[in-house]
Amino acid sequence: MNQNIIIHRVLPMTKRLIQRVTNEGDVVVDATAGNGNDTQFLAETVGPNGRVFAFDIQQEALDATKERLEQNDCLTQVQLICDSHANVKKYVEAPISGAMFNLGYLPYSEDLSVVTRAESTIAAIDALLDLLKKDGIITVSVYDGHPGGPEERDALLEYVRTLHQKDVHVARYELINQRNNPPFMLAFEKMRDFTTHERIEC
Repeated sequence: MNQNIIIHRVLPMTKRLIQRVTNEGDVVVDATAGNGNDTQFLAETVGPNGRVFAFDIQQEALDATKERLEQNDCLTQVQLICDSHANVKKYVEAPISGAMFNLGYLPYSEDLSVVTRAESTIAAIDALLDLLKKDGIITVSVYDGHPGGPEERDALLEYVRTLHQKDVHVARYELINQRNNPPFMLAFEKMRDFTTHERIEC
């Protein structure tokens, strides 16, 4: 990461936020393992004494992630889970320091029809907010340039407006002069401890 850049692109900014709240030995979640980029970053951040739970519904993605982790000697602290991230509470217990989402489809896959969906994404964020420690961060990189992307984007933006500010602060970060449907980031910061967060009417 170029430390001389002040205004970072979206994906480097997600990592900067996670690094602010995550220490060696922590527990974190990669909600969309994909090809393993974020999983590797999280594994290196928490170190061999930490724990990363990496979810994907495509075995193809988990195989690619495993290969990447083996090549970079950081597989031992990662649990790869072939299941929807909406089921995160079946595998993960509180507290976690952070979580990352990279929405859309698996890059370089032959089947680009498999994409993240608003229903499971929102369910996963909801569950992770309950698991997140106070001052923890969830980052969601939102892509809307593929079929289904605009619908997921709109549902996410509607959802975040229902989160009460005393529970969660939500920020949107994007570069507005980029071409070809660049992603934007939603960042969730947990403001207080709770077991079930409050929702408000829009």
